[in-house]
Amino acid sequence: MAEAGTGFLEQLKSCIVWSWTYLWTLWFFIMLFLVYILRVPLKINDNLTTVSMFLNTLTPKFYVALTGTSSLISGLILIFEWWYFRKYGTSFIEQVSVSHLRPLLGGVDNNSPNNSNTSNGDSDSNRQSVSECKVWRNPLNLFRGAEYNRYTWVTGREPLTYYDMNLSAQDHQTFFTCDTDHLRPADAIMQKAWRERNPQARISAAHEALELNECATAYILLAEEEATTIVEAEKLFKQALKAGEGCYRRSQQLQHHGAQYEAQHRRDTNVLVYIKRRLAMCARKLGKTREAVKMMRDLMKEFPLLSMFNIHENLLEALLELQAYADVQAVLAKYDDISLPKSATICYTAALLKARAVSDKFSPEAASRRGLSTAEMNAVEAIHRAVEFNPHVPKYLLEMKSLILPPEHILKRGDSEAIAYAFFHLQHWKRVEGALNLLHCTWEGTFRMIPYPLEKGHLFYPYPICTETADRELLPSFHEVSVYPKKELPFFILFTAGLCSFTAMLALLTHQFPELMGVFAKAFLSTLFAPLNFVMEKVESILPSSLWHQLTRI
Repeated sequence: MAEAGTGFLEQLKSCIVWSWTYLWTLWFFIMLFLVYILRVPLKINDNLTTVSMFLNTLTPKFYVALTGTSSLISGLILIFEWWYFRKYGTSFIEQVSVSHLRPLLGGVDNNSPNNSNTSNGDSDSNRQSVSECKVWRNPLNLFRGAEYNRYTWVTGREPLTYYDMNLSAQDHQTFFTCDTDHLRPADAIMQKAWRERNPQARISAAHEALELNECATAYILLAEEEATTIVEAEKLFKQALKAGEGCYRRSQQLQHHGAQYEAQHRRDTNVLVYIKRRLAMCARKLGKTREAVKMMRDLMKEFPLLSMFNIHENLLEALLELQAYADVQAVLAKYDDISLPKSATICYTAALLKARAVSDKFSPEAASRRGLSTAEMNAVEAIHRAVEFNPHVPKYLLEMKSLILPPEHILKRGDSEAIAYAFFHLQHWKRVEGALNLLHCTWEGTFRMIPYPLEKGHLFYPYPICTETADRELLPSFHEVSVYPKKELPFFILFTAGLCSFTAMLALLTHQFPELMGVFAKAFLSTLFAPLNFVMEKVESILPSSLWHQLTRI
């Protein structure tokens, strides 16, 4: 019986909700009809007469003040809505309506059990979007002391955010520390140094560790943060290489003696790979590009499984500097695979190589007359593929947007990755004659191929919705973050803007032409109520007079 009673109440509640959802129009007209019938006992006519007399006594100044106040209030609401939209990407009024008013009006709760089953089909795509918003270490990140700090000294701006530096600190603790560090005094000091927030405290701890022992990680910290030039950083990395190779050989012999030795060997391997990679980057920055390419190739052969450093992206950039396009194509053939994660470097380098074959003779006028050749079609498709993966890059390559120093971490398919790619590869696109012209003529065509509003991707997964939030954390505040897809202005911003403008115009016209606006207001109100008066006259003529008299007496 209890279950039957509960079921009956649920059905009654659902019927009431359904009636409010679909029959509110009928209920509204019924209420209007009842109000009209009861107009005599409620003295509605007398009250309307009193109100009309009061309104006739009002001067035009009152209407100017009324419309002006309405314009001011709607303007303040517009300013708040615009600020909230710029900061959080949504309308405050819409968010409050969906979160608080919709449940009161019988809306569906997203957390209800009924919806949990229907949303299971989308869970995989949601997890995919979240996984694509993973933050990666920038393979071409600059040196803090020799590059980032010099920028701060010159401009007074901080190129790195706290969030970015905090991620780097976590990376250093992961790569350069292990559980047995407390057994060695120098490593114990460095374990604490990597957790320090103050740069000077980290540098002092590194010097203290070097006084105890030749510590490779201490040299790494000094090369990254204390060295003010690339030459000084290279010198410190060479000292770190000497110490790191000794530790690596010792731990390699003991790695099978237990879990602690294996963890120490893993740490020493990470340290050695990091040092060799940074030495290769120093050589590249100092103009010793061929030496840098050799070091990178040797490193990839010696440690083929350590793909977390993405050394192949460093190698691609160095090979492009040498204009060794055949070698670049060989590297792409290995890493531009469907089973491997993509990056802007891989996609745009592949597009650059295909554009290089046709860009010097490409003309949009000639292509529109005769159509695209097979090679040109391949180049355009490669550009469309790259733009779909990261739509932020073309504006930096075409210098439609100013570049800043790349962060130490990037978000794939985000603005941070676009900055990191364009910062190092813009020169390579400029070197290929006509490549930027071909990009300029074709890149916007990508957006006609992608379904809107991006329910599904064309060649890749749908563009993740979390890139804007993560990029704002990674990039400095003085940089205007590129957003894709462009968010349309919410309805309430447009509504309040129109309301503010309309009421301000009414206030101005009422102030300048009070008599004319009064005539216009009366004509507008009479026109507005004309259909209602017509309907009520028809009702009075249709209903019998006796019935109408009895209803009015109720």
